[in-house]
Amino acid sequence: MGLDILSEAMGFAIAAHGGQPRKGDGSPMILHAMEAAAIAATLTRDPEVLAAAVLHDTVEDAGISLEQLRRQFGDRVARLVALETEDKCRGVAPELSWRGRKEQTVARLQGGLDRGEAAVVLGDKLSNMRAFYRGKLKLGPKMWELFNQKDPRQHHWYYRSIACALESLADTPAWREYDWLIGQVFEEGDEGPSPGRPEETAKEEE
Repeated sequence: MGLDILSEAMGFAIAAHGGQPRKGDGSPMILHAMEAAAIAATLTRDPEVLAAAVLHDTVEDAGISLEQLRRQFGDRVARLVALETEDKCRGVAPELSWRGRKEQTVARLQGGLDRGEAAVVLGDKLSNMRAFYRGKLKLGPKMWELFNQKDPRQHHWYYRSIACALESLADTPAWREYDWLIGQVFEEGDEGPSPGRPEETAKEEE
């Protein structure tokens, strides 16, 4: 198998995403997929994990089925992509389903991840946080108007909760960068983060 599966996944992702723009900065979606894989490559050399990192948005955003990925790349790659695939709640406005979708994701990740699973998730989320940081420097608070969820407190809860779920990687440069970027983007104080704790999130929403 080796790196052949990664090369195949790259070609597949390029074809699947085409010229699809990324929400927020409008950059090509495929660049996010490649960045996610590059981050995952700092955490593992496992070609199936790297292939899944490249493919992680193809089901959620490009109309590819998990069964198609399973046939072409095998059960493990399909399972890793499924971990990163939200139920989009078709028929419900994205801004209304946002919190419920993210709660499902956080619950799934808190169930415990092996290193390969954690690498795929961190690759995606660190790439997102880098984009948030660039967007905040360029647009300030107006950046949040580009997203379905426009309340930065909700994004803070979500990304900090994921950081907590990925603490098995806390000794890696990738996780440390992710942790630092959360602090910068959401202006966490010296007392440290708290949005991952449900009771404090509830207070924010009152």
